[in-house]
Amino acid sequence: MKLLLQIPPILRNKYVLTIIGFAVWMLFADRNDFITQAGRYQKLSDLKNSSSYYNDKIEAAKTELEKRKNDPSAYERLAREKYYMKRDNEDIFLFDE
Repeated sequence: MKLLLQIPPILRNKYVLTIIGFAVWMLFADRNDFITQAGRYQKLSDLKNSSSYYNDKIEAAKTELEKRKNDPSAYERLAREKYYMKRDNEDIFLFDE
């Protein structure tokens, strides 16, 4: 009984206890608790960053496609640089760096 009297009267109120209990439940024990929400926010941030990265890659691919459509020698350059194709009278030397 002595211990109960040492608790401030505001914390003995059933409504305050209910609100505190609800806040604790929502912050730590609920399915959408604070820690889960922070993790989801971090994942959303990472996805937005990767989305902008892939959008930049798409734009670069579109400009490369337009460049190839307008310049037929671009196909030859692509075949030589990426796929190591050559003409009949040429030799290719590859060096490791």
